[in-house]
Amino acid sequence: MQSSKRLNCDDRGAVVIETAFVVPILAVLALGGFEASMIISRNAELQVAAAEAAAITLARAPDEAAERDTLEDVIEASTGLTDAQVTLRQLYRCDAETTMRTTETDCASTAVISEYVEIRMRDTYNPVWSDFGFGNPINYDIRRRVQIS
Repeated sequence: MQSSKRLNCDDRGAVVIETAFVVPILAVLALGGFEASMIISRNAELQVAAAEAAAITLARAPDEAAERDTLEDVIEASTGLTDAQVTLRQLYRCDAETTMRTTETDCASTAVISEYVEIRMRDTYNPVWSDFGFGNPINYDIRRRVQIS
């Protein structure tokens, strides 16, 4: 009887038990917050790079392949992407059509032809939680079209 009274009054292990429940939850929340900020940060970085590339394109239209390659190199250097992840291509719109063409010869001879440069960046971010079987990698596909004529 005396020992059961003593055990009922002893609360020294209560903090350890509460900590055992709370710490894993806090760790998961902290990791999730960190990973979410990394995902948002990478998206913002790619969007800024696309805006800078669009500004460069507007300042001096890359009419030749060498100029487009130089612009690709600038994007790759600022984002850390590889050559396979960044593409620039010239597109054409005939009159007010909604579809874009890859060559201006596809348009009628009387059509008003608008010329565009499409900037595309692709990247993948693997959050830590995907290593544990939760969720999938985050795929970014950033596209900008800039009218140059």
